[in-house]
Amino acid sequence: MSVDTGTPARARPEPIQAVPVRHPGRWVAVAVIAVLTAMFVHLLVTNKAFNWAFMVDEMFRPPIIAGLRGTIALLVTSMVIGIGLGIVLAVMRLSENPILRGVSWVYTWFFRAVPRLVLAILFGNLGILWARIEFGLPFDRQIGALFGVQNFEARLFGFTAVEILTGFVAGMLALGLSEAAYMAEIVRAGIQSVDEGQTEAAQALGMSRGQILRRIVLPQAMRVIVPPTGNETIAMLKDTSLVSFVPVSMELFFQLRAVGSRTFQVFPMLVAATLWYLALTSVLLVGQYYLERHFSKGFGRSERARQRLRDIAAESGGNASGTAER
Repeated sequence: MSVDTGTPARARPEPIQAVPVRHPGRWVAVAVIAVLTAMFVHLLVTNKAFNWAFMVDEMFRPPIIAGLRGTIALLVTSMVIGIGLGIVLAVMRLSENPILRGVSWVYTWFFRAVPRLVLAILFGNLGILWARIEFGLPFDRQIGALFGVQNFEARLFGFTAVEILTGFVAGMLALGLSEAAYMAEIVRAGIQSVDEGQTEAAQALGMSRGQILRRIVLPQAMRVIVPPTGNETIAMLKDTSLVSFVPVSMELFFQLRAVGSRTFQVFPMLVAATLWYLALTSVLLVGQYYLERHFSKGFGRSERARQRLRDIAAESGGNASGTAER
């Protein structure tokens, strides 16, 4: 009598009936967003308070374009002052000299603590302190009186405060000096993000501290510095409207507000200001994107993958070198 020891054939499993996961919440969110968008478009189209024809006709007139140029000039000059002085302050903060570190800390503390609107108004009224600004030996008259010389003056040159402290210059200094305090922290963080081994290797090659900073540290720190600097530039563009309280007449918001006050069409001019700032910010965002892409070369995901392949190739004796190169 024989015993059947064979295993029975396993039945083929039935095909999986995949049921897609339903997301009703997504459709609810889409419906809510669509309704809100339709309501907003209806507001823009039907509400006569916008007065689109008047707004478009006024926002491109010569005074507005002159104010636009003034805003761009104020933005560029303020950021040049802020970035240049911020780099100096960051280097001072990282210096081994305690006096330089202390001066940098006090500067950063003061200008980060005082609001920019207050600074703008303060700088606009500096003419109250001096009718004439002169450069020379301090306490010259007091020193002369100490030695019996009356009306002794040791001043090289000077100028009246009204000539130099115009509204534009006052606003530029207020914004630029304030920006330098923030840029100092950004640059300091970028410098500290660079591996110290880079500095040690450069010192071993005999490079000076200035050469190391210019050629080794700052080029690598730019990857960290550029994104927050772009944000600061956009914030500075918006803060240029603060100088209208100095006042600075050749400024975009000042001109738009003047048109609104003169024609009693305040709200359309506020919308025009919003559109102008949106357009300028969009241009700055595009520039920031390309700058970030330029200084991020070699730090992306693909480059890290290539570096990993090179490391594997080195560990395996170069067998994967061709793959790493591709």
